[in-house]
Amino acid sequence: MKISFNRPAMFDKTLESVAKVFENGHASGDGVFTRYCSEWIKSRINVENVLMTTSGSHALDMAAYLCNIEPGDEVIMPSYTFPSTANAFLGQGAKIVFIDVRPDTMNMDEELIEAAITPKTKVVVPVDYAGVPCELDKINDIAKEHSLLVVEDAAQALMSTYRGKAVGSQVDFACFSFHETKNFSMGEGGAIVINHDELVEKAEIIREKGTNRSKFFRGQVDKYSWVDWGSSYLPSELCTAYLWSQLEVAQNIIDDRLSSWHRYFDGLQDLAQKGRIVLPQIPEHCGHNGHMMFIRVSDLDERTRLIDYLKQNGIGAPYHYVPLHSSAAGEKYCRFHGEDKYTTAESERLLRLPMFYGLRPVEIDYVIEKVYEFFAD
Repeated sequence: MKISFNRPAMFDKTLESVAKVFENGHASGDGVFTRYCSEWIKSRINVENVLMTTSGSHALDMAAYLCNIEPGDEVIMPSYTFPSTANAFLGQGAKIVFIDVRPDTMNMDEELIEAAITPKTKVVVPVDYAGVPCELDKINDIAKEHSLLVVEDAAQALMSTYRGKAVGSQVDFACFSFHETKNFSMGEGGAIVINHDELVEKAEIIREKGTNRSKFFRGQVDKYSWVDWGSSYLPSELCTAYLWSQLEVAQNIIDDRLSSWHRYFDGLQDLAQKGRIVLPQIPEHCGHNGHMMFIRVSDLDERTRLIDYLKQNGIGAPYHYVPLHSSAAGEKYCRFHGEDKYTTAESERLLRLPMFYGLRPVEIDYVIEKVYEFFAD
């Protein structure tokens, strides 16, 4: 049996939606499908302002610019994340300050934030690892006390909830990804949530190459012109048409992924109870979206051998992030505040199992079987 780590989703309406783009005669951005997608996100997570972008990375770039970062400002985030989280703020001249993660969720440890704050701190960036929300109440309280902005890297967390409220609705800015590996995909794409009405026009300008083109199309100006810095962060209608075919059946996708997640979780319980692996831990007040099933083994050597064993049996099971503070760019542009008690050690134990819409129970059972075989040997 061959089971890849990820497979792009395809639905009955996918090709129909893409064909509609050509019928409409509008393949560039901000057409009907871009509007459908942004309105769906607004309604689903109960926010007022959503802009579709060309990637989750570009959503983060926009958020960093909207935070009015100045050279020397400091931004606190976990080191266990994708480089885009740091790059967005580095690009505005910020110094990145990493803090350790919690060993249960692999999210930033909210109890370590205050100690990392200096007079230069401007932003805190929680990253919702595996679609499990960070402790937003505590993070928001700290941010409010110290007059900081909160930019939530929710790349993996669309349709997750924190204390019953949708991820993305409780912070200053939230950034989602629609990369091929996410629950909902447009190949490459993203979205930014802006929970400050007064910054929406500025965000539109950034996204439209620094022009007031959005105002022109709304009939607010008779011609558009270059008014500020910006770039091309507007996705193609072809991409949003692909995404829309998934958002129309979004709950089915989430239910399918959660079913797969629980089948893994239940099937691997015996190994977890024997202390051979550690399964994901979901806080009771967090609702996750089935984005990822990962396990943690004893150490780096065991992980390497397990990945190789699964590969020999046709199963794609990669590890994930290498902590940013240990990279060349991290050493050059960033600093780690406090002790790296868990970030490196836990990252070296973690590997991800195949997870995608349409993963069949027989495939999950095969993966589970091979994991048990490895430990039996």
